[in-house]
Amino acid sequence: MTRYEYKVVPAPSRGTKAKGVRSPEGRFAVSIEAVLNEMGAQGWEYLRAELLPSEERQGLTGSTTNWRNMLVFRRALAEGAVHVPASQVADTGLPPLGGAERSAPALVAAAQAEPIYARPREEQPTRPTPPLVATRTEVEKEDEDPDPGKGPMTGIEKVMRFTARKKTD
Repeated sequence: MTRYEYKVVPAPSRGTKAKGVRSPEGRFAVSIEAVLNEMGAQGWEYLRAELLPSEERQGLTGSTTNWRNMLVFRRALAEGAVHVPASQVADTGLPPLGGAERSAPALVAAAQAEPIYARPREEQPTRPTPPLVATRTEVEKEDEDPDPGKGPMTGIEKVMRFTARKKTD
């Protein structure tokens, strides 16, 4: 079975100037072509483009979700980069990773031990879920727009009404 490694790079967001290319679409195509050719020269095969969400900080405490276009590439791993059994690792004579409590004989014993299988999950009896009831607070009722023809209030309108109510109290 062929094993692959993957590389994800951001897709270009702007076109690059090129001789004889004048339209924005053409410039963008030139920039995509440059990325694909560069990765192909390094041995990467283009797989697909993905639009993925990225949650980023905005301001002091806020966060926002930005959608990013990414290009996904893959290439086959070399045949030498396959999984090596623990028994072969223990025979190298190198100290094991993970501290003094682990030893090479323990690794060999673990590699030769019978596999442990998980029990099938027992079915839980289904209980009826309680009904979900939502109520509105008095503040929410006061925030409603008295004139439904204008549409919903904007955030600034709500803040202005709230501060006006606060000043009268």
